[in-house]
Amino acid sequence: MPDTAPAPFLFHQGTAPLLISMPHAGTHVPPAIAARLTPEARQVPDTDWHLPRLYDFAQALGASILVATHSRYVVDLNRPPDGTSLYPGQSVTGLCPVDTFDDRPLYANPADLPDEAEVAARRAAYWAPYHAQLRAELERLRAAHGVAVLWDAHSIRSVLPRFFVGRLPDLNLGTGDGISCDPALAQTLLGEARAATAYTAVLNGRFKGGHITRHYGAPARNIHAVQLEMTQCSYMQEALPFDYLPEVAACVLPHLRRMVYAALAFARSRQ
Repeated sequence: MPDTAPAPFLFHQGTAPLLISMPHAGTHVPPAIAARLTPEARQVPDTDWHLPRLYDFAQALGASILVATHSRYVVDLNRPPDGTSLYPGQSVTGLCPVDTFDDRPLYANPADLPDEAEVAARRAAYWAPYHAQLRAELERLRAAHGVAVLWDAHSIRSVLPRFFVGRLPDLNLGTGDGISCDPALAQTLLGEARAATAYTAVLNGRFKGGHITRHYGAPARNIHAVQLEMTQCSYMQEALPFDYLPEVAACVLPHLRRMVYAALAFARSRQ
């Protein structure tokens, strides 16, 4: 039978100095891995659902867009390649996760957990190509424009006791505690987020930006990276069947557009 597996990512090359990355939007799990997962895990509930649809306005702004195709259950593109914890002392999922956000096993049989060789193979097959494309596009944008802004787009359930107490703010901006972008950009984005008075917002709260934000942000080289972690209830159902809710999304979309446009305006001001 022909191999029908998707490529590791989908990529659209834009004309503006802005790259939007969606490392957790993928849902594909190769059959050989899916056969070992629990029925719950095969539903890939911890996906950052519908982000390409939510951000479909960005292409018209000239943004480049990089979207993962494979589930984070295969390999987590927003983790360091060596699996080092991004939040020491706190509960986290790994480079090749073995449990869900609800702390339930991904694999039906403990003997089926990926070993070091399988982790290395997944890293080579899926993690490395995504990061090679991300790195190359940031360098292309910087060479073409003198500046590049990386927007790492994420979403998550608003209530997840494993990771945080109570309800998460709706708009969680992360800059690695200030290391990944110019402070002026961070404050501009926070101002836009706080202007969305129907939503709550925070900068460098529980989610400060993952490996992508922290690794690729290099303000001294005029590469500025920021993560936005949105609550999924802002635009979709947080439980099966995880449907996109157009009327709910329509309320947050004007604010999201203004934030992304502010990031692009910052980039153009630095050209």
